[in-house]
Amino acid sequence: MGEATVKTLEDQTATPSPMVDEAVYVPTRSRLQQLRAPRHPRIWFEILLIAVSYWTYSLIRNAVPEQKAQALRNADWIWNAERSLGLAVEQSVNHAVNSVTWLIVSMNYYYATLHFIVTIGVLVWLYRWHPGRYAAARLVLFATTGVALVGYYLYPLAPPRLMNGQNFVDTVLVHQTWGSMASGNLKNMSNQYAAMPSMHIGWSLWCGIIVFAVATAPWAKILGLLYPVATLVVIVATANHFWLDAVGGMICLAFGFAASYVWYQAMPHRLPKTVTGARGGLRLRTPARD
Repeated sequence: MGEATVKTLEDQTATPSPMVDEAVYVPTRSRLQQLRAPRHPRIWFEILLIAVSYWTYSLIRNAVPEQKAQALRNADWIWNAERSLGLAVEQSVNHAVNSVTWLIVSMNYYYATLHFIVTIGVLVWLYRWHPGRYAAARLVLFATTGVALVGYYLYPLAPPRLMNGQNFVDTVLVHQTWGSMASGNLKNMSNQYAAMPSMHIGWSLWCGIIVFAVATAPWAKILGLLYPVATLVVIVATANHFWLDAVGGMICLAFGFAASYVWYQAMPHRLPKTVTGARGGLRLRTPARD
């Protein structure tokens, strides 16, 4: 009988497989996933959206009943609450800064202009240099502003400068500067009793956080941090807001970030800087096997 031959795994030689160039199809994303996916913003759409949104915001804000009596009662309550906490600093800051003419005049113009200029500037910067993060950051701003309208309706509040018997200085009137839409000849164009929450703080803090989180230059990050702090000083010094109005603006901003996170599943700065790739399914080629 011949000697048995046993083949082991080591003795077996693998049969070479032909070169294969396979294509694996990744299923088309759902409609919801497509809507959530970062995409290149379109300039005409963004300009139209911002213009219509701000017009709508102004229309609703100014259409809210002024409720003067209730707004003044709420202002008295906030002022008394701050005094009971030993944190009623608005009047001292208002009088101290008002005594330095060049400073208070600068703050009047700051209050009237930078609120819009800086916010639009940050939006343009994101659109140009961080298009993948633009939509998520914009949603934060829009959601923040939208929920603020609810605050204006539910809690009418007079600014300190309109309180009775508290001796706050309306710095725009005293120094005859072009400034607040709620002072002087422009007062009839804006609801004067919509001080809570402060969107000067909501928007400036949005600018500061976005710049700090996204910018790479240290000086830009520092400016991002300083801007909302300076805005807080300005709104108090000009007697347009209590510091508690700033807290209200921060709460609205927190809501805005939460809404954006729920939709995009990430904070704006965690999204890709740029947008690449096409919509729909992707065809991925696997490497050829030996």
